[in-house]
Amino acid sequence: MLRITPLERSALQMLASGKAEYEIAGGLGLTQHELDRHLTTLFERMGAAGRSEAVDAAIRRGLLFNDADPCEQS
Repeated sequence: MLRITPLERSALQMLASGKAEYEIAGGLGLTQHELDRHLTTLFERMGAAGRSEAVDAAIRRGLLFNDADPCEQS
C-alpha cells in the first residue's frame, strides 16, 4: 500500500482541483522548485507520468476522499 504524507495529500488535492503549480507551492509554503521535487518523487512512487495520471491513481487508491481546499484551511 502506498503511504503519502499530509503535504503530498494536500498537493494531490490541489492538483485534482485544477490549481496551477505556483498556487500549490504558495499554498503549501514551498518554492516551485521544492514542489517540483516533491511531485516528481510522488509521481515516481505512484508510477504516474504526470498530473492527470497521479490524480487518477490517487482517486483509484482511495488517497483523495474529500473536496476540501488545503489552501483555504485556517
